Amino acid sequence: MDIRIGYGWDSHAFKAGVPLKIGGLSIDHPEGLAGHSDGDVLLHALTDALLGAVSAGDIGSFFPPGDPRWKDADSKIFLDLAKDEIQSAGYRIVNVDTTLVLNAPKIGPLSSEIRERVAELLGILPANVGIKAKTPEGLNANHVAQAHAVVLLERIEERGDIQTMTAVMQSQRELEDVVQNLVSQVHGVPVRAPFDTEDIT
Repeated sequence: MDIRIGYGWDSHAFKAGVPLKIGGLSIDHPEGLAGHSDGDVLLHALTDALLGAVSAGDIGSFFPPGDPRWKDADSKIFLDLAKDEIQSAGYRIVNVDTTLVLNAPKIGPLSSEIRERVAELLGILPANVGIKAKTPEGLNANHVAQAHAVVLLERIEERGDIQTMTAVMQSQRELEDVVQNLVSQVHGVPVRAPFDTEDIT
């Protein structure tokens, strides 16, 4: 099995008057995450993990923070591009595991919703998405949200395998026809088709 592993990390400071989005989910909180886009720290980490797994660069390579086109952009756009990159490289997502590091809001009560939303965005089952949260004890980062993400990819099976099997079956049928013709020529009588139980009147 051909597999790839990718790792991503991102951080954003909290800022008053900004909507908070984590994992594509809008969260009711007095402060949001500052950033050129919507500041979704979890989707940014996942995007980098996916791009890194197929050696396609990082989020800044495709979406420079100084580009006005991405001002307040929905981070789903970034994730969609990363998904296109891994598909073009011939891979699919097996599972992802993530860890959020922040003081507030508490992620525990929201983890199921975030998991469902991330799974939907990635096109995988919620059972294949890990969402964990820690507090930044001793890191002096009480006003910052960080996200770590790990992804596992596997190569998509080539459709050529299916086509080869079809070709084998066709060759087998052709071989059977040749054998029947030879038997008919040797014995001077045509080979009758197998008895068809549905052809009873």
